[in-house]
Amino acid sequence: MDLVIDILQQVLGFYSILLIVYIFMSWVPSTRETTIGRFLEKICEPYLEPFRKFIPPFGMIDVSPIVAILVLRLAGSGLESLASYF
Repeated sequence: MDLVIDILQQVLGFYSILLIVYIFMSWVPSTRETTIGRFLEKICEPYLEPFRKFIPPFGMIDVSPIVAILVLRLAGSGLESLASYF
């Protein structure tokens, strides 16, 4: 059981890194037109979209990705707590 939880935590951590890269790519719009940019858009936007529906941007700053990453971190912490029971 510990192995499964460790793998899930690693996947969540890797996905968080992909989200951060995708967010930084928004600072240079031409990078989103690359193959990597389109790939990241396909895997990141479905997760970010619900957060953007409920969290409005503050001026020019979109804080929904920060909340999305925090939710992933909380899920990782929840998995860690779950692992302590087994």
